[in-house]
Amino acid sequence: MDRKNSEKNIRKLTRAGKVSLSLTIPRDLVVELGWRDNQKVVVKKRGQGLAVEDWQG
Repeated sequence: MDRKNSEKNIRKLTRAGKVSLSLTIPRDLVVELGWRDNQKVVVKKRGQGLAVEDWQG
């Protein structure tokens, strides 16, 4: 994997209000997962990272 592709998924947290932060998800991953605009997801802490999964409500 070349450097450009390996850094493609590096993201920054950005402020989204007084206490919240937001994170963008790469479009190609969203398309691959079949997710859509305004879809609800669940964010879970896993070890030292996060897992983002489709919300099954």
